[in-house]
Amino acid sequence: MRSVLALSVLLLLALGGCNKTWAPVEDHSIARGSYQVGSDGLYRVKRGDSLHAIAFNYGLDWRDIARWNGIGAPYVIHPDQELRLIPPQAKAAVTTRAAGPAPSARERAADLPTEPPKVETVAGQAAPKPVKQAPPPTSKPASQGKSVVSTADPSKWLWPTRGRILSTFKAGDPARNGIEIAGEEGQAIVAGAAGEVVYSGSGLIGYGELIIIKHSDRLLSAYAHNRKRLVAEGQAVSAGEKIAEMGRDDRNRTMLHFEIRSNGSPQDPQKFLPKQ
Repeated sequence: MRSVLALSVLLLLALGGCNKTWAPVEDHSIARGSYQVGSDGLYRVKRGDSLHAIAFNYGLDWRDIARWNGIGAPYVIHPDQELRLIPPQAKAAVTTRAAGPAPSARERAADLPTEPPKVETVAGQAAPKPVKQAPPPTSKPASQGKSVVSTADPSKWLWPTRGRILSTFKAGDPARNGIEIAGEEGQAIVAGAAGEVVYSGSGLIGYGELIIIKHSDRLLSAYAHNRKRLVAEGQAVSAGEKIAEMGRDDRNRTMLHFEIRSNGSPQDPQKFLPKQ
């Protein structure tokens, strides 16, 4: 009897200890990990960051970030460098915001002016000449003479892997910024179009081993949850070239998460890809 009682007590203690380890399920579709922006709209660069990865993480156009921070070709950033992720003219709106949680990327976007500010003039004085805006930066085309795709013509895109579609794109839903394709672990992941690898790493929480390819100044494609990455940043790839091996996502599903973004905004990949 005593042994049964003792065993019951031990089981209760063990269950109580297990409860302490439970944690809420994280929504990795919107997780930012250590990608934190202060209330002043500044982001501090970490080792391993790239301009394209930061822009991808916040749904911004990398060219805007470069312009707002005066970064020119070859668009190199450094650890501990502070980057402005909002236009300079939006600074006042951010710094005068009441104390509270830092605004999200969507909230910051709502602060952006939709029209140029009006210029007030004093009687008898000429209105000041408008300041010319610097043209958006352009990047060097992919090296080794490989072409860069700049249109949404389906004939110029290939499916990144074969398999059943698990989830389709839905505009405005951060959890469905792309499509998810089921398959077998280790099967080939290929570049959807020719371009240059601008990110190859695992620094963006919720994407696992991630590859981002730039196809033009405005078009990017992303390949997430790989088991193994086979290309490095700065490498030129051709359409259909193997870039990774399929892996598993946070829910242990064997799949590829595939995105296409235009000017930083997620697009429906199936509008770019040929019909199967």
